[in-house]
Amino acid sequence: MLETRLKALMIAGLAGDGRAQEALLSGCANRLRQYYARRLPGREADVEDLVQDTLMVIHKRRESYDHALPFTAWLHAIARYKLIDFFRRCRVRETLPIDDVADFSIDDEGTATMARIDIERLLAALPAKHAEAIRLTRIDGLSVKEAAAQSGQSEPSIKVGVYRGLHRLMNALQGKAK
Repeated sequence: MLETRLKALMIAGLAGDGRAQEALLSGCANRLRQYYARRLPGREADVEDLVQDTLMVIHKRRESYDHALPFTAWLHAIARYKLIDFFRRCRVRETLPIDDVADFSIDDEGTATMARIDIERLLAALPAKHAEAIRLTRIDGLSVKEAAAQSGQSEPSIKVGVYRGLHRLMNALQGKAK
């Protein structure tokens, strides 16, 4: 299975196995070429550029991969972001035939993984105390009292951090200045 093979190569590559890292990038390149070629027919040069850009991100950000999560969901999230960036840069609006949706569909676990990656990306833009307050109370489900005890912050600080952090996230998502 692709997931099992790529995940094993990723973990071995992170442990310092150069051959595993090379095999991982090669396997990812094949998968990425299929993904991008299907979405950019007749644009082989753009496909190759996207594949190389994505491989660079995978290599540079490999330490951010969480071993507990599926590797292919992490790979697909990166590929999706690179494609969106490409479309924005080129001011391209593409549509896909409905038949193509199954090509890169992700199961419920993959969807949860991509949501987690999205959330972490958003929280990374916040001050650390705000992100921690949101993570502890809204994601981990701790009470304000529990979050304060775990983080070493006061209860009012947790409440303010959640409020300000969510307010900043809302403004960022709506495209408003901070």
